[in-house]
Amino acid sequence: MAGPIAAADVEISTSGMRRIISYQPADLTISVEAGVSFKLLTSTLAERNQILPLDPPFYEVGTVAGVVAANLSGPRRRFHGTARDFIIGMQFATVDGKLVQSGGMVVKNVAGLDMAKLFTGSWGTLGAIAIVNFKVLPKPQCTRTFVFEYSSAGQAITRRDSVLLGVLQPLSIDLLNPAAARRIGYSSYLLAIQASGSERVIQRYTAEFPDASILEAEAESAFWESIREFAPRFMASHGHGAIARVSRTIQAIGDLIAANEPVVVRGGNGVCYICFSDCKTAAVSPYGGILEYSPESQRASLKLWPQPTSDLAIMQRIKDMLDPNALLNKGRLYGRI
Repeated sequence: MAGPIAAADVEISTSGMRRIISYQPADLTISVEAGVSFKLLTSTLAERNQILPLDPPFYEVGTVAGVVAANLSGPRRRFHGTARDFIIGMQFATVDGKLVQSGGMVVKNVAGLDMAKLFTGSWGTLGAIAIVNFKVLPKPQCTRTFVFEYSSAGQAITRRDSVLLGVLQPLSIDLLNPAAARRIGYSSYLLAIQASGSERVIQRYTAEFPDASILEAEAESAFWESIREFAPRFMASHGHGAIARVSRTIQAIGDLIAANEPVVVRGGNGVCYICFSDCKTAAVSPYGGILEYSPESQRASLKLWPQPTSDLAIMQRIKDMLDPNALLNKGRLYGRI
């Protein structure tokens, strides 16, 4: 992911920092070191019927700091938001060795600058994340997934629109075109909706969606795992492939979902992932966006990001304040920072 990894004289890894510093289930907060795997974090919370609903790809191997530095999220982003919405505090090391604390261990924290949000999605270009504090949520009483299959993109989008205009608020609303659906065992345009809540709420969803296939328990978990890990698995099977992330309004995804390439769309917010078997084709795609995934051997020659706008100057000033000699992960962000 992101820009090419430049050669460096010194490499610093936080992968050995694997302690859970503090966990207060009654307060719905947890503090963990950078190298804690996201899988371990999730399983620790599950023991107390709590969740951190980010659904990042690379779930099995990704670390907390990796998820935060890349600002990864998944299908439940529509309802719960991204990592920025769950971080309440962070400790990071600057390039000159200072440890800086931002925020704390309380959910409503308004003191000082929110540096944690600045570091989220910074790809290690500003400093080294050491500890992250999260607010967490109680596990829903019930979940159920409803899968609709359609012969055309228009039918899938029309049904998606009716859900968005309704009173129900699903956790996830994902759309897949046939090329993407075939990779997870289906063959049509898919609209997948995950609901959560009490048994009565789930019954309401079931009554509203009588024409959907229903997934529960292990089948439901396996389905959403295939969606969550769609991009890493595609890249693992296409050594020269690339995946573009394109952001559209939710009403302007029709041409993307109708593409020949595999496409996965977060149907509630318009974030689209288009998978190309050849990275050079992706680089000249008319859909635009950011090449979020690309082969390491090709990244230096690919146009990974569109031409930056005026906000690049602000980002560069922040970089100069925190890393004036540009020593940290040079080029990983926008190929310029």
